[in-house]
Parts: sequence; structure tokens; C-alpha cells
Amino acid sequence: MWLSYPLLLVAAVLPSLPAFLAAAVLSYGSDHYLHRAGAPLLARMAKARAGLSIRFLARQMLVLLLLLRMDLPGANEEVLRAAVIGFVVFYGIQVPHAGLIMALRRKRRLPIATRNIDMSALGVPDGAPRWLTRRASEKILHTELAMLASLLAAAATREPRYAYAGAVVTLGLAFLYLLVLLPFLRPSRLAPSDERTLEWFDEWLREHRPTVALYFSGSRDSAYQVNMWLDTMEQLARRGHRPIVILRERYMLPLLATTTVPVLCVPRAVDLMNMDVSSLRVGLYPANVGKNLHLLRVPTMKHVFIGHGDSDKIASINPYAKAYDEVWAAGRAGRDRYALADVGVRDEDIVEVGRPQLAPVRPAEAVPDGRIPTVLYAPTWEGWTDDPGNTSLIAAGEQIVTRLLAADPPVRLLYKPHPFTGIRSPQARAAHQRIVALIEEATARRAAEPRWADEARRAAADRARAQATLRSIEKTRAKEAVEDPYDFWTDAVVSRDGQTPPDIAAAEERQRAEWNEAFWRSFGWWEHRVVTGAEPRLFDCFNEAHALVSDISSVVSDFIASGKPYAVTDSAGLGAEEFKRQNTAVRAAVILDNEARGIDILLAAVREPEKDPLAEARQELKEYLLGPDEPPSIDRFGAAVHALAAKAEARNQAQAQAQLQATVPHQRDARNEDARNGVGTRGAV
Repeated sequence: MWLSYPLLLVAAVLPSLPAFLAAAVLSYGSDHYLHRAGAPLLARMAKARAGLSIRFLARQMLVLLLLLRMDLPGANEEVLRAAVIGFVVFYGIQVPHAGLIMALRRKRRLPIATRNIDMSALGVPDGAPRWLTRRASEKILHTELAMLASLLAAAATREPRYAYAGAVVTLGLAFLYLLVLLPFLRPSRLAPSDERTLEWFDEWLREHRPTVALYFSGSRDSAYQVNMWLDTMEQLARRGHRPIVILRERYMLPLLATTTVPVLCVPRAVDLMNMDVSSLRVGLYPANVGKNLHLLRVPTMKHVFIGHGDSDKIASINPYAKAYDEVWAAGRAGRDRYALADVGVRDEDIVEVGRPQLAPVRPAEAVPDGRIPTVLYAPTWEGWTDDPGNTSLIAAGEQIVTRLLAADPPVRLLYKPHPFTGIRSPQARAAHQRIVALIEEATARRAAEPRWADEARRAAADRARAQATLRSIEKTRAKEAVEDPYDFWTDAVVSRDGQTPPDIAAAEERQRAEWNEAFWRSFGWWEHRVVTGAEPRLFDCFNEAHALVSDISSVVSDFIASGKPYAVTDSAGLGAEEFKRQNTAVRAAVILDNEARGIDILLAAVREPEKDPLAEARQELKEYLLGPDEPPSIDRFGAAVHALAAKAEARNQAQAQAQLQATVPHQRDARNEDARNGVGTRGAV
């Protein structure tokens, strides 16, 4: 696209009609492709004052330049007149069109968005179809193609009538677009008022009476923090609780994983604070964010920080935790962290519930005969500070990767960086890019070696089938995404249809499992791989790996559930003893320095498990960090929810009784005063 504009300019100055036509096709085609792909480049161009309208205007000015430069005896003036009038009127029509689209977006948007909540009783009429409203600015601008083609035809044939005909077609299409949208602005096609919608939802709350809320606010990249708890919420529902998921950002709803639990998105704080949430007894918070305050203020429920990981990082002992009634930790280690940190969280307010999410993590298995072990490198992100202990990526990442790629006997490397990697630190982003380049280069070298080339030939058929399965599943997902009726910018009320029956949820989970299996079979068991994005999930990588290299984060604590060997990098250079003293999770780890020395010890433990000196220490540490295997974590979690709900109910009953006792004496005193004044209790006025 960047190339097309200089080409258009050169073709207009020459002038060359064929060259201009070719450059115009390149320009329109690349622009349209980038819009369909949702390329981030477009947003950056808009910020650089090269947005959609500017790009179209630039092309139109270059068309005028071409016409001025061409020698069209007797036709120049007419063609130019048609072009100028057409372009001016064309942009004039876009003003009411843009206003109409904005009005539809505003008047069709409800104050809430939902999933798995039947909103049909609210009586929301259908809005304009998506093909009219989605990327509306791009669509109306593309109606100019008829005028552009006719101007080039007029220049080629020297016939001004083509220019006028094209202008009429373009203006007619743009005007027709406007007319088709107008009926959807009628009151009967608009959404109910905010007041009526919120009143309806309060009725839904009073009827369904949810008791447990999973409350979340965060950025797009943090969606994993709420997704990891959805299965736990479904299991609570099967145990008799009535959970609900409360989100605060609209963009989070499509990022939410499949669930049958009712989901409510309330962007405005005032709407949430005015809702009747009196049935809620327990609020669960996976993240410490400012918007938690809008539910924390409700006194009739108990509030719990459950977090999105259990580690020795500073986030696991945040003083903000004092705001909650309880803090739930996986095991004894979490309790001890708060005691040592002395940030105001009382020991009696900490409950050990395990990590219900770790059920999918499989225990260690021997490396299959004839294969090589897989090592997962999963560094955490750089954090909000420049503490060298935050991540190994900057100081040690390349050394770790280089040593693993050069290991002899060989291993396979999986590299899965944290989703936040590089969002704050240019050094972390650059290190990540260099690591990706190292892995890609090593993968290419390995593919050229005879041994691995022979393996590739033997596995070719299976890999082809797996790749076909992946393409089929992804094609189905893409089709479902296109057909998804939920449009956050134009028709946010369509979530009334967003039901996820249990059989559909089960089918989607089966599809995800099928996708995951096909993903791992789609490339060789000897091939290095960079794994990013939401899938495959981190736990899927755990199950594929025989060992882990990571940092101080919940990744390490979760991986311990597998019982497999792991290594942690002492990026801050504390020394092994001090590093272990400060960080519980590394007490059974191989300690690496920033030169990745010690990686051979980790690989030896993988190749000869019977000689692993840390195996027993890992088992002891697992119970300390994550709690006992029995009873299962989900049972302990459910029991904790039940106990806390009972505490909230007891508190509410005590408050009601106290208010009653405070009211009765006042009524008795009033009756006594009436009696003293000679006013009877019957018939008194």
C-alpha cells in the first residue's frame, strides 16, 4: 500500500494512464485487504494522519493531477468539471452518512451486554444488518470506484459523457446507502432506553438470584486471567451455587472463552453500583484493579481475592489485598508469604483452596523410545519496573535458548513468552525478536540434517492429515466468527441471542481438544517451535514438555503440579542460597545464572529420571505450594465458597436483627409519649 502512492504520483506526472490504472488497483486492493485482515497498521496510520478518508482523498487528487497532465483536446474542461463536482458532492453525502451511522451506534447500544442470559423478554427489535453497518466508512468510500473508472475511461476515449455517467452512478450508490439506513433510525427499530433496560435486568437478578460473582476488569491481553476461572465457575454451578461472571469492558466479551455461566458486561460504574445485587453473597476477584471498588462497596456480600496465579512475585503479596474479606491461596506457601511480607493481611483471613485449574496438567511421563525430550522456555514479562529479577528474557534469554538449541544429545525447544512481553520494555521486545530469529534459524538447520529429514519423510502423511484437520477447524471457526451476531460497535444488544447450551459448550470443548491434538501433530516431534497466542494454552505446553525453564511467576508453581524437572533463572544475581531463601518455588529447582550455566543438570534429570536428585524435593514442594492432592482442589474451593456465603448470610441476618431491635424501642417510646399526651392508639388523628 505504501508503494502504491508514489507509483500513482509518478504515473500522474508522466502521465501514463496504464501505469496509473495498475497503481490504483494495487492501492485499492491492498487497502481493502488490510481492512478485512484488521491489520494494526491501519490504526497507526490513522494516528499519523493517514486515515481512511485521507487515503481516498489523496488518490482522488492524484486522479485530478493525471487529468490535468493529459492532453485531452476539447474534453479536458468537461472531464475536470465532472470530476470536481462529483468528488465534492460525494464527500458531502458522507457527512449525513457518518452522522447516521454514529446515531445508530449510539441508539442501538444498551448499557449492558450479556451472554447466556435470555433477553428476549426485553423486546429489543432487530437493527440494521451487519453488511450495512460493519466497516461502513470503508464501504461508502468504495462507491467512488465507479467514478474513478469512468474518469479513466473518459481520459482514454476523450468522451466526457463517461465521466458524468460514472459520477451519477457513484453518487446514486452513496445516496442509496443513506436511504437504506434511514428506516433503522425509527423509534420502533431502536433499543429500549437505558432506564428500562436496567429495570428489566434488576428483575432478572431478583428472579435468578445469583449468589457468586466472578468479577473482572482488564486489558485485552489479560483475558487469560478470567478465562482460567470459567471452568471452576461451571463446577460451582454443578455443586448448587448460582454463579455469574461480571465484566467491565465490552471488548472483553468476545475474548471470553466458551462457558454456560451467565455473563454480564457493565461498562459504566454508575450502572453497576445502582444494580440490585442483594442476592450475591460471594465476590471473586482474579485481579487487583481500581474498578474492583465498584463491587467491593457492597456490604451484603463477602469479597475474596483469588488471583490469577500463585507465585513469589510481589503481585502475590500486594497490600491491596487488605481490601478483601479473605485471600485464597493455593497452599501453605501463600499463607507464609503474607506472614513474611507483613502487608496487613491477617492469617485468619487466608484460606488454602488449592488450584482447581491444574486438573488438566498431566504427571510426568518418560521420553518415548527413539525420541528426544522437549524443553519449554516460558519466561514471564518485564513487569512495571526495571527490577532485573522480573524476567530472564533480557539478561539471559538468548543464552538459555542458545544452550538448549546446541544441546548434545539434542532436545526440542518450545518457546512460549508471556502475553505481555514487550508492552513496556523495548529491551524485552528486542530480546524476544532475537530469540524468535534464533529458533527459526535452528529449525531450518535441523530440517536440513539427514536424520531429521528422514523423520520428516516418515511422518509426512500424518503431518499432512493434522494440518488438514487444523485448516478445517480454523475454517469453521472463521465462518462462525463472521456469522456471530454480536457486533460491539453497531448492535451491542444482539447478545440476547448469545446462549451457550451445555451440549454446544461440550462440542466446542471437543473441538478445542481436537485442534490441540492436531496442532502438535502438524509438525515434527523434533522441531523447535515458537508458541504464541491464546492457543495452544500454557497447560497444553506443560503436557507436551518434559522440563521447564522459567522465572519467578505462577508458571513455575503451576508446572510443579506435573512433578517434572524445572529450572529458574537467578536474573538478579542473588546467588543460589539467597535466591532459594527469597523464593519458595525455586527450592526444588535447578538454578541458572544469566549465562544459563546449570542447564546441563536439568537435561540430565530429564534423560535419567532415576538419578534426578531433586525428585523428592519437588514432591514435597508441590504439597507446600499447591496443597494436598486429597480432597481435590475443586472440593476445597467449593467448600470455601459455601462457608463464606454462610458468613455473609449470617452477617446480613445479624444486621437485620440489629436494625429491628433499634427500631422497636423507638416505636415503643413514641406510643408512651402519645399516651402521656392523651392521644389514644385507636382512631387517633
